[in-house]
Amino acid sequence: MEELEQGLLMQPWAWLQLAENSLLAKAYISKQGYALLVSDLQQVWHEQVDTSVISQRAKELNKRLTAPPAAFLCHLDDLLCPLLKDTACPGKATFSCDRVAEALILRVRSELSGLPFYWNFHCILASPSLVSQHLIRPLMGMSLALQCQVRDLATLLRMKDLEIQDYQESGATLSRDRLKTEPFEENSFLEQFMVEKLPEACSVGDGKPFVTNLQSLYMAVTRQEIQVGQKLRGTEDPQTSSSASSQGTDSQLLNQPEEPASSAPSLPVPEKEPTVTSGPMQRPQLLKVKRKKLRGLFS
Repeated sequence: MEELEQGLLMQPWAWLQLAENSLLAKAYISKQGYALLVSDLQQVWHEQVDTSVISQRAKELNKRLTAPPAAFLCHLDDLLCPLLKDTACPGKATFSCDRVAEALILRVRSELSGLPFYWNFHCILASPSLVSQHLIRPLMGMSLALQCQVRDLATLLRMKDLEIQDYQESGATLSRDRLKTEPFEENSFLEQFMVEKLPEACSVGDGKPFVTNLQSLYMAVTRQEIQVGQKLRGTEDPQTSSSASSQGTDSQLLNQPEEPASSAPSLPVPEKEPTVTSGPMQRPQLLKVKRKKLRGLFS
């Protein structure tokens, strides 16, 4: 299911208007199943299923239809993609949603092979880690990216002011007075922005401005998150394998001295005979050397 999780993370958010419900949604469908994420800016719901659930639910909702899970997934993809791309739904497909306790059910009605087709997405409340992965961390990354962009633009404006000043000191003049600008002051600009522009700029509303203007940046940030995660996993794997192998070799080294002692009584294995006999042969040689030294000293 890792493919579904990663595929869903790389999808942009779409804005949906279903009756009186304004929702943000994103979905990813593959041959293995689908993953769906829906939010009303108050709560976040999620569903991720595999082909076994697809087959079981298709039998319950569409008793007259018999098809492999891939056919149902392909049809759901054909229905959801136009909806999430804000285009007209094909055929007579209709979407509605109901809230049951803490769950959200997205209902689909359409046709497949000339027969009625029904599907219900049973979305439960998303886990905090999933909300962090798809909203909190990407939004924090987007904020940092936009802040960096503002700093670069401020640096560029200061350089432009120096360029204009150089032109003026060289005797250049403007042909049209309406093009004249004051030197850029970053602090005063930020203060003015906070007072005049901030209330309108940060109006979230129903989430549509976020979907309309920032999805390219959102996808760039999530793609970067995935690449960083892949690099971290790639660097961790060799370390864990090397540590495991080092532990294995250490344990083997620790066990090696004990093996001759335990296997010393039984010597039918020819490979162990040299290691068993070499020990006793070295000790008598050391004792003989000591005796020679003692005789030499007394003499």
